[in-house]
Amino acid sequence: MKPVFTALTTSLMLLGSATTYAASTVDLTVKGLIVPSACTPVLSSGGVIDHGKISAKDLRTDNPTHIGTHTLTMAVSCDSAILFALHSVDNRAGSSITPSNYGLGLINGTQKLGWFYLTLDNPVADGTAVQSIASFNGQDNWYREKFWDPGLYMSVATMDDATQPVPVKDLSLELMIETSIARTDGLDLSNEVTLDGSATLEVKYL
Repeated sequence: MKPVFTALTTSLMLLGSATTYAASTVDLTVKGLIVPSACTPVLSSGGVIDHGKISAKDLRTDNPTHIGTHTLTMAVSCDSAILFALHSVDNRAGSSITPSNYGLGLINGTQKLGWFYLTLDNPVADGTAVQSIASFNGQDNWYREKFWDPGLYMSVATMDDATQPVPVKDLSLELMIETSIARTDGLDLSNEVTLDGSATLEVKYL
């Protein structure tokens, strides 16, 4: 019986060793696609909104204060017609009251100064009116949308089908920026405070 026990023990040890080895490996796959066309986005006014100096006394203590509406022209020019989306990144993430808006920075590291939000209006693709659409992942589930929340993918579609982006060579649209300051009863405005809103708008090829 002893030799049989030894052989069985050896077999179990080998089986355990093989199982451990298999669980200690993982595959890495690198994927992508090189596209022949490139697109360049441009914003009017250098992409800068300047509200100038605002008196703290003109801001509301018990409610947010809307301090301005600005409209910039945004153009995207591509080498040839291609499917693409516009993706936004809030560079002051965490400083807005809500995740659907872009932050204006923090006072003393903790006080949320305010926010701005973006709206896409009157998009025109290659001379034809189109509608703006959005997707959370830039891949599927596109729907009609004009409010450009942080992290959202925005593209354009024909006026009769909001479920599919269309290839575009030259896109132009109006980018509206609404800016508000938070209620001031929770803000330290004893010193000058800089509005520090910043967002990166990038082209993503679909």
